Amino acid sequence: MIRAIDKLEPFQKAISKAHLASAGVSMDALDTKPIIAVANSWNEICPGHEPLKQLAAEVKKGILEAGGEPVEFNTVAMCDGIAQGHSGMRYCLPHREIITDSAEAMIVGEGVFDGVVYMGSCDKIIPGMLNAAARIDLPSILVTAGPCFAKMKPNESKELRQRFLRGEITERDVIEGTLNYYTGPGVCPFLGTANTMGALCEALGMMLPGGSLIPSSTSMRRFSARASGRAVMRLVENQLTPSKIMTREALENTITLLAAIGGSLNALIHLPALAAELGLELDWDDFSKITSKTPVLTGIVPNGNQTVVDLHYAGGIPAVMKELRPVLHKEVLTVTGRTLGEILDEVKDGDRDTIRTMENPVSKADGIQVLYGNLAPDGALVKTSAVPEDVRVFTGTAKVYNSEDECYAAFRERKIGEGDAVIVRYEGPKGGPGMKELHRITEIIKGIPRTAVITDGRFSGASGGLSIGYLCPEAADGGPIALVEDGDKIFVDLSKGIIQLQVSDEELNGRREKWKAIERAEEKGLLGRYAKAVSTARKGATLK
Repeated sequence: MIRAIDKLEPFQKAISKAHLASAGVSMDALDTKPIIAVANSWNEICPGHEPLKQLAAEVKKGILEAGGEPVEFNTVAMCDGIAQGHSGMRYCLPHREIITDSAEAMIVGEGVFDGVVYMGSCDKIIPGMLNAAARIDLPSILVTAGPCFAKMKPNESKELRQRFLRGEITERDVIEGTLNYYTGPGVCPFLGTANTMGALCEALGMMLPGGSLIPSSTSMRRFSARASGRAVMRLVENQLTPSKIMTREALENTITLLAAIGGSLNALIHLPALAAELGLELDWDDFSKITSKTPVLTGIVPNGNQTVVDLHYAGGIPAVMKELRPVLHKEVLTVTGRTLGEILDEVKDGDRDTIRTMENPVSKADGIQVLYGNLAPDGALVKTSAVPEDVRVFTGTAKVYNSEDECYAAFRERKIGEGDAVIVRYEGPKGGPGMKELHRITEIIKGIPRTAVITDGRFSGASGGLSIGYLCPEAADGGPIALVEDGDKIFVDLSKGIIQLQVSDEELNGRREKWKAIERAEEKGLLGRYAKAVSTARKGATLK
């Protein structure tokens, strides 16, 4: 193998080595060893990322043991939980692109790296790093911090929040109570976007088997990080790159796993974006073909009352994939250098209380659905597995709000009630801009019987109830959601995949002729540039 640094012109190679040596990289290593980038997203803001500093030390031990020289740098990493419910949430999805671009700038720009260990744990960080791995295509592996332990059941945590919203407990009560659920640094213990994307890294073959859900505070998490450092050196030796691992077949396996665990809807914007970086096309209809025939095998919150830690100790993602084996592409390669089929040959059956069989699933093929109708001609998304049976067929009266803040103010004034179809629009990728996650709204709506949220914004992976989002076209593009008026009737039938505005075509055409997009102050900086360049949710909210 010819190292990247040895491909440089002799003078530039000498200067590059001099700069690396001045930063503390061994001169002897610079002469002989592959140089491995450790792209870390550690910070003291995001709980899911706080353990990554220690885990990076373990990764570097593994690289050194296997004959490489690690060099670490950092990317940004926002916490969606802290940004939740205010305008800061608009930055979360755009910062996925910042992570990808910053990794490209550091790795490609410096031009001295032979492989990469990407370290990230949370919602947009893992997708951003996967996109970077696809774009740069150096031998790569993903490492996460893993979930924290929970000392209370998920339903108890939900009730705690509802009590706060009802004014029954104080701010301090909800903080102290929540610390029994989020017990310390690590990823949130539910099947939100963070744990979903970690699990999907396993399905893609970009993470060591079982690596996504090992609890953050355990020695096994440290051992896995160290093993990942050794694994990247084997990838470098064999020149096994992400493009050889993340194939069309691997993406289909990943969608199958997503459906089987009832994972986050946000995967339906992240995986199309990843496919685009790989030079592949992945459409929501591709998801629907798989999710419509894949049963849900686990009941992890918000689809049930178990945590992802429970799933780990029941056998984890490898055990779920073993149950899915008959419908998976088993010939795909993984970062182990082995095929998925070879790995699954060694996997034991999972605990049947947590991981069910295809013949005896938690529920039928209803984990994730794509809905169509005159309200969403290009599609809308719903996590059906988290929707109560009594609202899977729903007729409601529209109450229309042009922002999340407007909707929340109406809730505080008790203007939202049973039977309402709550429309929250102009929160799409362009209209937000940034496509806010409306977890605050789904939390309050869950406390109001027979009510729906319908939006061109996003949802948290932990959202439940009748939450229909990602509507395309979005309101800012003149989509039908922009034409809805207070009092309109909206019909939803999840069994038929329908979302319909019960207004005549003639009436809608008349409204369209009069429609004007709402005027907001022009965004400056990052969000202004993002609004001009972003594509639709259906296309992954990628930048043009």
